[in-house]
Amino acid sequence: MNNTHSKLIGYILWIFGFIGAHRFYYGKPISGTIYFLTFGLLFVGWIIDLFLIPSMDREADLKYKEGRINYTIAWILLTFLGWLGIHRFYMQKWISGLIYMFSGGLLGLGILYDFWTLNEQISRINTQ
Repeated sequence: MNNTHSKLIGYILWIFGFIGAHRFYYGKPISGTIYFLTFGLLFVGWIIDLFLIPSMDREADLKYKEGRINYTIAWILLTFLGWLGIHRFYMQKWISGLIYMFSGGLLGLGILYDFWTLNEQISRINTQ
């Protein structure tokens, strides 16, 4: 079975879950955005997600493909260094990495785009 995502990282991101970080990590950008806009459904959804992380982890492991790019490393780089584009360098997207580096992650809009699409970007690279 694939093990593309880490429960440990899911729980660490859950600490910031009121902004939807763990939901983006597990490939749920719509609910991640809702959590971001509502502080984790006024913290109620955030608390419930503490118990849902194992099932979100299993879903992500089934949905996404393992390969040369590690999802967890890419997500850590995006979450903490996204404005520098380090996650894009890690995925060997050199030009966009440089653009992110010199534009603050395209003034944050590129980071938001990557929160929505990073899992799919990695899955596409991993299936090539």
